[in-house]
Amino acid sequence: MSRPRVFLVDDHELIRSGIKAEIADAVDIVGDADEVVAATEMIIERRPDVVLLDVHMPDGGGLRVLRDVRASCTDVRFLALSVSDAAEDVIAVVQAGASGYVTKNISGADLIEAIERIRTGDAVFSPMLAGFVLEAFASGTTSSAAPSTGDPDLDQLTARERQVLRLIARGYTYKEAGVELGISSRTVETHVSSVLHKLQLSNRHQLSNWANERRLT
Repeated sequence: MSRPRVFLVDDHELIRSGIKAEIADAVDIVGDADEVVAATEMIIERRPDVVLLDVHMPDGGGLRVLRDVRASCTDVRFLALSVSDAAEDVIAVVQAGASGYVTKNISGADLIEAIERIRTGDAVFSPMLAGFVLEAFASGTTSSAAPSTGDPDLDQLTARERQVLRLIARGYTYKEAGVELGISSRTVETHVSSVLHKLQLSNRHQLSNWANERRLT
């Protein structure tokens, strides 16, 4: 069987370089991109077997890439590769059509195996993530959407992002917020970055002021 043709989407050059170094001997890397529009256009043009997709990126992130590509070509398979281990992130990309989700602490050998499995039609999840994904789909609680508040700025945040926003605005550290929500501090940091981007804020101080002005704390 020929080597998998892989396209890499991540907005951090150092991470892209590291992933390429880990998998280049086993796959054919047909391209990479660091932003949504370029990634979408190049994937549609090059039709890789598997796209390694970062979830949290500017301008709609990996979800937008996934949805835009699958709207015109359904034969490309996606494997989410993220620092986030949050249930709503996993569920959102699976609902959008990804075939798997692994975290960035995966070894090079395991990532190569996951790529091959995805190419052949299998579904792949990091062991830590598989259980709650199956549980969420079995129980029907797969939506990451939060109830509308009537505030268009707040409504663009997911339910988890609103939880993180409130805790950070109350002065919680990333570690403390992670313990409170049952997620890692890295995942909290990822959510904070997403909230700052969506609300067009620059730092935690501005975020706290924004939340306090709306009495969210």
